[in-house]
Amino acid sequence: MDAVVKSLLERPQPQAKSQAAQSPLPRPSREEAEAAVRILLRWAGEDPAREGLRDTPQRVAKAYEEFFSGYQEEAANVLSRVFEEVEGYDDMVLVREISFSSHCEHHVVPFFGLAHVAYYPSETGVVGLSKLARLVDIYAKRLQTQESLTAQIIGAIEQHLRPRGSAVMIEAEHLCMSMRGVRKHGAATITTQFTGVFRDDPAEQIRFLTMIRDGR
Repeated sequence: MDAVVKSLLERPQPQAKSQAAQSPLPRPSREEAEAAVRILLRWAGEDPAREGLRDTPQRVAKAYEEFFSGYQEEAANVLSRVFEEVEGYDDMVLVREISFSSHCEHHVVPFFGLAHVAYYPSETGVVGLSKLARLVDIYAKRLQTQESLTAQIIGAIEQHLRPRGSAVMIEAEHLCMSMRGVRKHGAATITTQFTGVFRDDPAEQIRFLTMIRDGR
């Protein structure tokens, strides 16, 4: 299981802006991106020149910058600062119901839901609670599968915090299942990943899941 986490964490990702010059795939210009949107509008049967669509290519390009902003961020920067003065606290830290939205890499259609993230701190200390929410967004704001998203979040925690154990659960609805294909509205997908004490002790998994459910 640890090998799976490591392999998904190390999955090739487009370079951040600071490394753009080293990327083997040069980033298209804003004008090229907008031209691609116009082509898709024409392919769908529309007229990109009509009033309602005239500014759509610019809007789509701007929206993509927000949708996929995670490519410009690094987990290491978010998790680099820890707090050592926690009065000896060494129990579970759980941040539940972190809302997120992402896009399926197969159809570029949204999926969205809640992430629950927990870890047992090591001797190095704890990370700010908001950092775990930011970590979820860094990976969610990329083209994703839910399985990879789950593994990448827990992989970053393992790599940068070195906890005694960590757990991630994601619940999401995929519009690629409800808007197209089988069209099953409301179907939820749940993924989990455990490391350390969570992986080795089923009682810790139960405690993690119970703390999520009992708080609802």
